[in-house]
Amino acid sequence: MVQTPAQIITLEQFLELPETEPASEYIDGSIIQKPMPQGEHSVIQTELSPAINLILKPQKIARAFSELRCTFGGRSIVPDISVFCWDKIPRQENGRVANVFAIAPDWTIEILSPDQSQTKVIKNILHCLNYGTQMGWLIDPQEQSIFVYFPDQPTAFYDQPNARLPVPEFAKDFHLTVKELFDWLLE
Repeated sequence: MVQTPAQIITLEQFLELPETEPASEYIDGSIIQKPMPQGEHSVIQTELSPAINLILKPQKIARAFSELRCTFGGRSIVPDISVFCWDKIPRQENGRVANVFAIAPDWTIEILSPDQSQTKVIKNILHCLNYGTQMGWLIDPQEQSIFVYFPDQPTAFYDQPNARLPVPEFAKDFHLTVKELFDWLLE
């Protein structure tokens, strides 16, 4: 993880900077670059977004976005997967999806990379929950476990293969077990 020197800039100044690869986030006045995704992270992210969209998008319930910048509550973060309810997706006047998402996702999903700070990722999930996100997942490929964060109840932990993962109410038609998620790593 790369962090800029102790120079503090404003959110507005950060948003004027060119994008980096991998993405940088603006947190508490500092710019923090996300680590480059590695194999397991990439596989899960590549499989999970379309799996969610396959169930929720045709019915215009919600849509999953990968690596989408979300700016709200004084932060600008890039969750691995952001899911937005259909009627909350920012749109241009012509109906196309907007480029700027200045709201919290309805469901945020993070996939832990080997060199990534779990604390930083959890802080981003909690920030989302404080601004209206209904649920957050933290997927740990190394431990084959998923932490599920809620705004109004204790964090839940899932590592049993047949455990069905909870989803936000709007996504109730999407079903996934711990085994199904981590089996993507075997394909």
